[in-house]
Amino acid sequence: MTTPRSSTFIICLLGALSVISPFAIDMYLPAFQQLGKEFSVPPTTVSLTVSSYFIGMALGQVFYGPLLDRFGRKRPLLVGLGLFIITSLVCALAGNVNQLIAVRFLQALGGCAAGVASLAMVHDFFPVQEGAKILSRLILFIAISPLLAPTLGGVMMLWVGWRSVFIVLAIVVAVIFVLIRYLLPEGHTPDPTISLKPLPILVEYLAILRHPRFATYAFAGAFSFAGLFTYVAGSPVIFMEGFHLSPQVYSGIFAMLAVGFVGGSQVNVVLLKKFTSGQIFSRLLTVQVITGLVFVAGAWAHLYGLAATLVLFFIFLTCTGLTYPNAAALALAPFSKNAGSASALLGFLQLGIGALISTGISMASAKDSFPMIALLAITSSLGLIIFALGRKKADAAVSEEEVVLEEDCVDGVPAE
Repeated sequence: MTTPRSSTFIICLLGALSVISPFAIDMYLPAFQQLGKEFSVPPTTVSLTVSSYFIGMALGQVFYGPLLDRFGRKRPLLVGLGLFIITSLVCALAGNVNQLIAVRFLQALGGCAAGVASLAMVHDFFPVQEGAKILSRLILFIAISPLLAPTLGGVMMLWVGWRSVFIVLAIVVAVIFVLIRYLLPEGHTPDPTISLKPLPILVEYLAILRHPRFATYAFAGAFSFAGLFTYVAGSPVIFMEGFHLSPQVYSGIFAMLAVGFVGGSQVNVVLLKKFTSGQIFSRLLTVQVITGLVFVAGAWAHLYGLAATLVLFFIFLTCTGLTYPNAAALALAPFSKNAGSASALLGFLQLGIGALISTGISMASAKDSFPMIALLAITSSLGLIIFALGRKKADAAVSEEEVVLEEDCVDGVPAE
């Protein structure tokens, strides 16, 4: 493991990488109505531009994982950032919604390199036991997106138009490109033994997936995290179409609800001083499921207005802020040599499940929020079921690994 000269310096650079895709998603959400009018399509069709980005992120991570292990972190990362810059400029020139949907997919193929690399480099630069805490710190950076991105995007939409959003994204990522190129140390020695042939890559992914701890926490965490994707893709429809709120009011609500997700992640840092990641994950996932069921029952009976909807979304997202970093840290803990591939597979599962679910939102009525709310209850419940079924095997695998580690060490010194 490489020891960084400054932990704060490394965290800030990883944080900059972490916000690229969130900004690319959140910054133009207030422009849904403007996009719909310009392209003569309903907002639910515009939401496919979000779903295509999620799909691109999910698929792209499968390819970046082995590249990050084979060539080190920086080279594949810089290629991805370059692709993001170019496609952002192309998005600004889109002539119809289908073009925007397609180019957003390509934009995500570049942007996802930042996410999977930053996750892998947490493992490179920091001890395993610090993983959940560092991920919680990175969520502070991710918090910038829902707090600032919709507001900035809304202002640019009013002054210059929605196309300016993508131009600004290209400029910002160009700055990050330079910082990463010259200031970020390489945290992983390139490993030429990592094969880039399809069959060995598939075999490696299957081996990772068969690890009980990874499978349990990756899938349970992915379904818990899927509620966030549903919220991001569906919130413009729920609030601007369903509750008839202006883009400016919607931006404020989006930022307010983001405080729940961010606050949960930071409370997690405090809770980790008294509880294990596994304890926090299991308890908060249960609370998330209960919240989702209460939400869907009330929505079915038409009991909730705007205030109740905001409160329940806030609680649900707070739970997500607590489950996400712990699930990710627990899933990745067993891996070192192939941390990049494990991070990529984890991201693929999280984003792939979220992308499929958010794509279904485009089939919902522009004023019917029930299907979106129902997805919150369904996905979180599936996460709890997966966790309950796999927890014993995951714990057993951890115990076996600890025994092997103890046998490989003598008086705390690794055996030769």
